[in-house]
Amino acid sequence: MLLNVIDVEATCWAGPPPPGQVNEIIEVGVCVLDLTTLERVERRALLVRPERSAVGAFCTELTGLTPETVSEGLSFREACETLRREFHADSRPWASWGDYDRKQFQGQCAVSGVPYPFSSRHTNAKKVYTEAHGLKRRPGMAQALAHAGLPLEGRHHRGVDDAWNIAALVAGLVRGGHWPS
Repeated sequence: MLLNVIDVEATCWAGPPPPGQVNEIIEVGVCVLDLTTLERVERRALLVRPERSAVGAFCTELTGLTPETVSEGLSFREACETLRREFHADSRPWASWGDYDRKQFQGQCAVSGVPYPFSSRHTNAKKVYTEAHGLKRRPGMAQALAHAGLPLEGRHHRGVDDAWNIAALVAGLVRGGHWPS
């Protein structure tokens, strides 16, 4: 069985959004994990053109994504269609580190009038990891990698790299018998 591991990056600022701007998805990182072999079989970055906000200096510093890079991305609608068509997102189980990604998609789909691309089979990998290891607080992804003795591969806060790293954490949870079936 395949699992889509999703990590989104959105427009962001050091403080509140500038007037008239909102947090908007600018990258959907996807890593497909084979739950049988525990191999990460595919990884992709879907860059998304923001429609109601701009990528500023703070966002570029955090994610490495520039206004020029995302201006050539897909529309949000096209990104959701790609998730359904190429990653079977509407029927395949999926996971993210926390609930931010799920809620960001739900909100942006509602505002944009775009059909929600994912199945209802979502797992909050951060919650599962926290419970599996008896931790008092839910760790960030980088903290969890350090806790698990795994390297952080790529750039933190790039969706494609974070999805890849989260998939490694999920594989460890599956190996340990902690991943829900």
